[in-house]
Amino acid sequence: MGKRVRNRMELREQYDAAERQEAEEADESEDEEEEDEGDEEEGEGEAEEEDSDDDDEGGDDDDEDGPKKKKKKKVVKPVKPKAKPRTRTPKVVRKRVFWGVFNNSNQQVAKYDYPKRKEADEHAARLTADKKQTHFVQPVKETIDEKKEA
Repeated sequence: MGKRVRNRMELREQYDAAERQEAEEADESEDEEEEDEGDEEEGEGEAEEEDSDDDDEGGDDDDEDGPKKKKKKKVVKPVKPKAKPRTRTPKVVRKRVFWGVFNNSNQQVAKYDYPKRKEADEHAARLTADKKQTHFVQPVKETIDEKKEA
């Protein structure tokens, strides 16, 4: 058949759900750390400890089949921002404009600097009169080689 098409929306939902689950697990591990800190305090810490023991006993009835598993504390890695893709900057190509005198088959016969348009027009008129072919003037852009000029 054809290519298998991935449903991007479903993939995105799965990715978001996995991130939410990781965030919830990180919150639970933070709550456990706070309870451990409460054990060090005297007085109020003991009352909280007793309440948490009662809660744990209620959970043991559900898991009578297997031994109680301890949750591993996940190390939360700092999130680095994604690097932006680098775009190549195009090379700056300098160009220079000339007036080109062309014949009917688009062959360049002569070229003049840009300020000398009047001379280029006169040359085209002379060639048209002498050779009895049409000649015309049009601007020509040429790249400047900086190595040659320097």
